Amino acid sequence: MEPPVAVAVAAVAGRMGKALVSAMAEHPELQLAAAVGREGAEYLGQDAGILAGGLATGVRIGGNLEDALGGVQVLVEFSPADVALAHVRLAAEAGVATVLGSTGFSSGQMQELQHLGRKIPMVVAPNMSVGVNVLLAFLPAITAAMGPGYDIEILEAHHGQKRDAPSGTALALGRAAAAGRGAELDEIACLDRNSIPGPREKGSIGFATLRAADVVGEHSVWIAGAGERLELVHRAGSRRNFAEGALRAAGWIAAGRRPGLYDMQDVLGLHSAPSRKE
Repeated sequence: MEPPVAVAVAAVAGRMGKALVSAMAEHPELQLAAAVGREGAEYLGQDAGILAGGLATGVRIGGNLEDALGGVQVLVEFSPADVALAHVRLAAEAGVATVLGSTGFSSGQMQELQHLGRKIPMVVAPNMSVGVNVLLAFLPAITAAMGPGYDIEILEAHHGQKRDAPSGTALALGRAAAAGRGAELDEIACLDRNSIPGPREKGSIGFATLRAADVVGEHSVWIAGAGERLELVHRAGSRRNFAEGALRAAGWIAAGRRPGLYDMQDVLGLHSAPSRKE
């Protein structure tokens, strides 16, 4: 039997960090080897499993990722974009494969991630949910089949503390829908209708954003034509589904992948073309 994959979890005191630690307890093929939180936080030194509301893991939370990467095979990272990028730099220097679920990266930060991906294998996905990624895989074919006479709108809702809007998942859905039309999302996206008076521009893809309380994540794609509307909906009831997807990606990327940027459709085998991103 193969030894378990040694995994480090960053931002371990956050919502996703706790969900990852809890979920990993049910994955014998993975082993929590390091847990990292905010430097100077009051929870440093606590057992990561206890902090997550479960059983003790024997892994104490540290405040320095660089120190934690020794002996680790995969880093799972859901920190805010600026912190996550700094962590990926450290992982690249240490040769540690990375699963990156953070969102809100600028175009310049994405370019740096692509550069770092030349050093290590990295799964980068704004949403680790299996259901969302199946939707992303099939959405281009759906919008292509429906044709240009149908309007496309994307609605998303998240908790009130989420920093980016529209969500990374909503934008990914927009890119997939645009691809089915042979277009780039940046050319046809309408992110704010308040600034655009008059009727809806044909061929555009609109976005609507809701932020409220503790909503985990909901996304809807409307494809609407004369007399009918197709709605494709994904609702997350808890963060467990994101954690399960991230851990699936961790096991996949640890299995001898070459350096490069991958996404969850690579992990799930949904790409028809060769999967490695240049």
